[in-house]
Amino acid sequence: MRVGDVSFWYADIGLPYPRAALAGDTTADVAIIGAGYTGLWTAYYLKQTNPGLDVLVIEKDFAGFGASGRNGGWLTGGFAWTHRRYLETSSEQAVRAMVAAMNGTVDEVIRVAEAEGIEADIHRTDELVVATKPAQLGRMRAEVAHRQHWGEDGRVFEMAEDDLATRVRIPGALGAMVVTNVARVQPAKLVRGLAKAVERLGVRIVEGTTVTGYEPGAVATDRGTVLAPVILRCTEGFTAGLPGRKREWLPLNSAQIATEPLPPEVWEKIGWDGREIIGDFASASYCYCQRTREGRITVGSRGVPYRFGSSLDVNGAPDPETIRRLTAILHRHFPAARGAKIDHAWCGVLGVPRDWCATVGLDPVTGLGWAGGYVGVGVSTSNLAGRTLADLALGRETELAHLPWVNRKVRAWEPEPFRWLGVHGSYALLNAADRREDRPGAGPSKLAKLGNWVTGRG
Repeated sequence: MRVGDVSFWYADIGLPYPRAALAGDTTADVAIIGAGYTGLWTAYYLKQTNPGLDVLVIEKDFAGFGASGRNGGWLTGGFAWTHRRYLETSSEQAVRAMVAAMNGTVDEVIRVAEAEGIEADIHRTDELVVATKPAQLGRMRAEVAHRQHWGEDGRVFEMAEDDLATRVRIPGALGAMVVTNVARVQPAKLVRGLAKAVERLGVRIVEGTTVTGYEPGAVATDRGTVLAPVILRCTEGFTAGLPGRKREWLPLNSAQIATEPLPPEVWEKIGWDGREIIGDFASASYCYCQRTREGRITVGSRGVPYRFGSSLDVNGAPDPETIRRLTAILHRHFPAARGAKIDHAWCGVLGVPRDWCATVGLDPVTGLGWAGGYVGVGVSTSNLAGRTLADLALGRETELAHLPWVNRKVRAWEPEPFRWLGVHGSYALLNAADRREDRPGAGPSKLAKLGNWVTGRG
């Protein structure tokens, strides 16, 4: 089994040939820190709107090194945050507009991929979030009702146990929430193709260049200084590594495994002919899975949720206990795959604000902007963030520039050791909730609600 090496997705296509580092001091109209989905989408829409703009993207490792090249490949257009919190500073109409804008990202990403010739194993399908316990069934029905209330009534609905079995056979499944108009993607192919697309538009991408600090008008790096009137931070889960940003967004860890390609007789037992993206309603040990182009199963979930001091993984290598937990989820949901070898295991971080709500913003006085805090739904959210950030940087008065996540500020995470204690305490409660709900006939555990409250998610 291969462990780390960034991700399976790069093992699938090979690591990219490195681009040149910054060659000393330079200038740009817009400097973007971070060459993941957010930074690249922002650059793309900036150049689409103003082709003459000089845009420079600065990357510490290589384009797509972070979550953009490690995620589960779910292009969902989903709204993963608390509607109520956005409502506190806006209106119901504005929140509904943001839900609709998010829903539209799936079609927009696919449109651009087709226009730019990006081949990323994109397969339009449905999302199935499965309930395997009575308590999960209750959460599933509440989530369906909640999302329908906020404008997704034509997109989100409940599927009964018998109908679910015609799609995919998961032991103990009692039903599922169906989300239509989503897609499965190979994330590293998408980010690599997007990087090439922005370069064709004239964007400069420099790699192997570490940002050591930035202020209005200037980005300091280990390779030179970039002077730019607009500077956009697009570092998501890696934001804590920037000077003075340790407590802004929590780098929450997630991990995945990929099986070897499964033979036809195994797929006959599982079903899954529609290549739906599949998750479940467990509290702590929830999963996100896909059936890949070549017939593998990838399974993702939380491993060690958070490393002390907002530390990051080393080149995507997870710990053995995390791999064991992921394999247990694979065997529980897809027992026909018990005999399959695990070919690869990897991990990465996602950015989590203190209130678990994503933001995009720009201060027109300083020219400093940001986007992120996607809490795990960045494949689609980054596209909307990139379009919005481009509009803000260009001073355009568009509908996107007035969505409720724009220029929303939240408080910082607590200092250590309280940050570490809070996150690990929260996940201890969530794990305990899952164990209680596993008991025959058990209802929803209040420990899950308490665990979410501790970290600000509830």
